[in-house]
Amino acid sequence: MFPRSLKNIFKKIKTTVDIRFGFTLAELLIVIFIVCFLTAGSFIAVRRSKERAYLIAAKTELTLLSTYVHKYYDEFGEFPPDENRNVPAAIRKYFDDKWPRGIWPGSVYDWDNWTLEDDEVYPDGTKIYQISIRFCDMGQPDTCRFPHEPWAENFQVNSAVYYCISGPCRAHRDWDADYPAYRIN
Repeated sequence: MFPRSLKNIFKKIKTTVDIRFGFTLAELLIVIFIVCFLTAGSFIAVRRSKERAYLIAAKTELTLLSTYVHKYYDEFGEFPPDENRNVPAAIRKYFDDKWPRGIWPGSVYDWDNWTLEDDEVYPDGTKIYQISIRFCDMGQPDTCRFPHEPWAENFQVNSAVYYCISGPCRAHRDWDADYPAYRIN
């Protein structure tokens, strides 16, 4: 089948090269280690990308919601009343889609229409209008699911990501302005 010269070449190769079939245990362990290392690295990269995507989506949706709140203000001359862990039903007429849940898993939108009544700092009853994303059920720290981001490291039960429309916005009206929160705009 093969010419005689090719047969001789194959014989020489076979006798000069150490041909092994299979792998040693050390080689298998090295390959397993490399595969595990690459897999772990890809999981970390995917998680970081996912968190960045959540933040970008939050900025987009909060900006859009502020547009709807401004449309409501233009139509009625005032902002909608405060809603607990929800958005004003009155602004839902400005869009056709089903109302979205919060961007991050377990989060919810919250429309804040607050009056600050601190006689020393805000003697005139300053108003705050903002749209927040909350990460905990009201007052229940065991239900919190915070973003895995450096800016959320110190988040607590009343922390929020928020879009400030007007006033001295903050995480929650009952807490100081330095209470952990993240302002989108």
